[in-house]
Amino acid sequence: MIGDITIGQYFPGNSFIHKMDARAKLILSLAIIVSLFFCKNFYSLGFVIAFIIAIVLISKISVKTILKSIKPLAIIIIITSLLNLFYGKGEPLLEIGRLKITEAGINTAIFMTVRIILLVIAGSMLTYTTTPTDLTDAIERLFRPLTVFKIDVHSIAMTTTIALRFIPTLIEEIEKIMAAQKSRGADFESGGLIKKVKALVPVLIPLFISSFRRANELAYAMDCRCYRGGKGRTKMKQVKFTARDAVALLFVILAFAAIIILNGLSAAVI
Repeated sequence: MIGDITIGQYFPGNSFIHKMDARAKLILSLAIIVSLFFCKNFYSLGFVIAFIIAIVLISKISVKTILKSIKPLAIIIIITSLLNLFYGKGEPLLEIGRLKITEAGINTAIFMTVRIILLVIAGSMLTYTTTPTDLTDAIERLFRPLTVFKIDVHSIAMTTTIALRFIPTLIEEIEKIMAAQKSRGADFESGGLIKKVKALVPVLIPLFISSFRRANELAYAMDCRCYRGGKGRTKMKQVKFTARDAVALLFVILAFAAIIILNGLSAAVI
């Protein structure tokens, strides 16, 4: 399961999505996430599904990688589906004690499950096709107007990107620690949920120690290179919007218009 976590990883490529400006990709990702919450029925949700599938195909990211990003959240998705399944209104189709399963509950459970999966995919596609450096620059440039309110945008962008960058490193560290513990006789597989949680304690302690050590090493490295924040810093790579980015943002606007139209075709699911 640990090895299936792919969030924060970058997969090099030469696709249309990879070549887009990081700012356009960030806007595109935020727009898709917002559009998912605008969807009120299966027509508009189906349109977003088709839109995201098209992005995945254009990016040439393998389906296996996409499924890996969903697998770690399987438990959360299942719990969310069950909660929505038993809280629908209308005539019950099945009664289990005080719990009732209705047609509205089934529709809502399916709708919410698909929405969560699409949210995960949309967020993952941003990191899959954008390098940490480009993502930092994109966040800093897009939120630069907030500096008027004395907000240190550069530090926020740098911290966010470093956190994403070190997720794969921490996952690798967990795998090494677990392998070392297994070689000493640790058992992470057998027993119930409580026993499995207790078995992770010997993993968490060295993981925290390793994380703090890496953080100190990174801080020292930045200090030795005279890093003092974003003020006065120049960019080796100057980015600019191209026709490719304009076309992508145009499709986003058209997609929003299509969602609003499709929302009016039938009654809302939620």
